[in-house]
Amino acid sequence: MSNLGPMGPQRMSTPTPPQGEAIGRYATYSEAQRAVDFLSDEHFPVQNVTIVGTGLQMVERVTGRLTYGRAAGAGAASGAWFGLLIGLMLSVFGPGGTGALVTGILVGAGFGMLFGVISYALTGGRRDFTSSSQIVASQYTVLCLPQLAGQAREVLSRLPNGLGRGTGPADGAAPWGAPDQPSRSWGPPPGGTQPYMPPPPPGSGPADQPPPPPSFEKAPEREPELDLSGPTYAEKMEEARRARRAAEAKAREEQDGSQ
Repeated sequence: MSNLGPMGPQRMSTPTPPQGEAIGRYATYSEAQRAVDFLSDEHFPVQNVTIVGTGLQMVERVTGRLTYGRAAGAGAASGAWFGLLIGLMLSVFGPGGTGALVTGILVGAGFGMLFGVISYALTGGRRDFTSSSQIVASQYTVLCLPQLAGQAREVLSRLPNGLGRGTGPADGAAPWGAPDQPSRSWGPPPGGTQPYMPPPPPGSGPADQPPPPPSFEKAPEREPELDLSGPTYAEKMEEARRARRAAEAKAREEQDGSQ
């Protein structure tokens, strides 16, 4: 819906989240409207106040049973209004006079009745009731700019029958949307929008994570000293040659003795 002013249609601003501190919460819109109206009566700058409805629901109220008779009556009524408009135009700008007005009403009612019956027949009995739909909220919060929130609460405290704050928080309580957190201005976080983190793929829980790499013990600060008290490599080789020569000499002696 556009706003019309003396300078023509006004450009609608881009929708933005409401900002401010909660000065009252109410169960119905009429109570929130009464609180804002009281602020206006007390000459409070209500252009700094916003009514926010939370928990929006679409409510369809059933008004009665729909039959062919009710469908015909509703169609005749709507058609009669349309015929009245046409007949009024013909009676004003044409020579028909009152006769054109009555004729327009009768013709409009007849066509409206016919269209109503046909429309009901096309539903095939799938909607045999009449209803009215509306959008309602489970709670209405009145917000105010932080620099004027204290003054607004003081004004609402003078509202009769204790309806100044409704079911809302006490003075200095947390703003709307965070009743258990420290007081802060309601609105976007100061750090900006957090980056979107995609959820992990299915089956990537802790049980499917790879095992951590094995941990190694800390290396000693210095290498252990070698034991050099035993024979060296040259000494072992010399000992082996001596043993081989002794074995060869013993074998020759045994061979000579056998001859």
